[in-house]
Amino acid sequence: MNTVLQLTREVWSGTYQWHGVYGAEEERDGYYDYADAIPVLFTTLDRLQSDGPRGAVWRRCGHGQFETLPDALANPKDHDAWALREEARRQQRDAEREERQRAWAVQRERWTQEPDPAPAPSPEPEPCERCGLPITGQQGHRYDNAPPEDGRHCPTCRTDIQQQPLTLRQALFGRRD
Repeated sequence: MNTVLQLTREVWSGTYQWHGVYGAEEERDGYYDYADAIPVLFTTLDRLQSDGPRGAVWRRCGHGQFETLPDALANPKDHDAWALREEARRQQRDAEREERQRAWAVQRERWTQEPDPAPAPSPEPEPCERCGLPITGQQGHRYDNAPPEDGRHCPTCRTDIQQQPLTLRQALFGRRD
């Protein structure tokens, strides 16, 4: 039986037709086209006598177990089976899409019912110890060349302090903040 199975593989096996990848988590899917295939069936006289021709006595090449005659002649991996799987995938995608749209609608409804939150008042920056302006500087001015913030002076005062000439103590012992 195995010798006949191997030697007649081209006669009874179908050709695989695949239809691409449907998603990142899904694998390739397709079907076997049995248009030119001839089903090759085996049985034994003992099985026919004990179970009769309508019992699970038929073994088809490629199926791997004994089956009833209608099951042995059926092609479980053919285009019809693929079409059923494809329809189930389509229904699942449609259900997921509807669920997402429903969730978006609920979220959109909640957004329209909630009042816009009032803007939080921005805290006033600390004033400069030297001139009294905010230590972040005046609005609309760029302070590209100002020294890094020290938490006590505005950018203008920091620049002025850095450009002052050194005193004798500063020259001997270095500047201190």
